[in-house]
Amino acid sequence: MGLHLEVLSAAIEYTRFSELGIGPVALKLGSFQIRWYSLGYLFGILLGYWYLLKLIAKPGAPMSRVHADDMILYATLGIILGGRLGYVLFYQPSMLANPLEILQLWNGGMSLHGGTIGTLAAIWLFTKQRNLSFLRVSDYIACCIPFGLFLVRLANFSNGELWGRETDVAWAIIFDQAGSMPRHPSQLYEAALEGLGMAAIMWPLFWFTNARYKPGFLFGTAALIYGFSRFFIEFFREPDEQLRHLVEQTGLSMGQWLTIPMILIGIYLVVTAAKRRQRVEPISGTDSVA
Repeated sequence: MGLHLEVLSAAIEYTRFSELGIGPVALKLGSFQIRWYSLGYLFGILLGYWYLLKLIAKPGAPMSRVHADDMILYATLGIILGGRLGYVLFYQPSMLANPLEILQLWNGGMSLHGGTIGTLAAIWLFTKQRNLSFLRVSDYIACCIPFGLFLVRLANFSNGELWGRETDVAWAIIFDQAGSMPRHPSQLYEAALEGLGMAAIMWPLFWFTNARYKPGFLFGTAALIYGFSRFFIEFFREPDEQLRHLVEQTGLSMGQWLTIPMILIGIYLVVTAAKRRQRVEPISGTDSVA
C-alpha cells in the first residue's frame, strides 16, 4: 500500500496544504495573534447561546432567559476545563509531569469527550442549584452544540492538525507536517458529519416534533449522532502517535473507545425517553403543553 501511494502521489499532483493559503493564525498585529482555534470555540459558544435563546422562547422551555444567561458561563467553563483535562488524561498523560504545560491552551490540545463530560458536570451543578430538570436542560443544550463542533473542526483543518490516514482518493491533501504522502482531510469529514449532519437532524426534531417533551431524547440523539460519526471517521483519521499501540492491540483508536460509552448512553436515553414523556407548563397561559 505504501509503495502504491508513493507511485501514485508522484503521478498525480495532489493539493498541498501549504498551497491553500490558510494557517492557524486568523489575525496578527505585531506580536499579538488571534488563532482560528480560539475563534472556533468563541463563536461556537456565542452562536450556541444565540440559538439557545431562540429555543427557550418556545412554550414549555425548561429554563428562563435569566437561567440561560447564567448557563453560558457554566457551559464555557465546562467546555474549557473538561476539554483540556480530558486531552491530558486521555491523550497526553505525560503532561502531568509538567503541570504548567497543561495551562498552555494556546498550544492546542482539547478533547471533545472531555469537553462533553465537563459540560455535563457544569449542567448538573447548574440545574441542581436552581432546581431545574437536568435532562430537559441537556436536551436544549444538545441542540446548540453543532455550531461548536463544525467551527472547531474547521479550525483543526486550518491548523493542519489531526489529519487523516494515507489515501489515494482524488480529494486527498498532502499535509506538510505529516510527510509527503496524500491523506484524508478527516477534519472536514468530522465538520460535515458531527457539525452539519447533527444540525440537519436536531433542527427538525426540535421544531417539528414533540421530542423536546421527552426528557433525554434530544440529548441521547445528539450523543448517538456524534458517537457513530466519530467512530466511523476514526477509520480515516491518523491515530495519535503516542497511542498507536492501542490501535495495533485492539483494532480501535482511543477516540473510538471513548465513543462507545457515549453511544450506549445515547441508546438508553432514546429508548427510554417515551417513558419520561411529561406535560410541560408554558411560560404564560393556563394550558399545559402536551
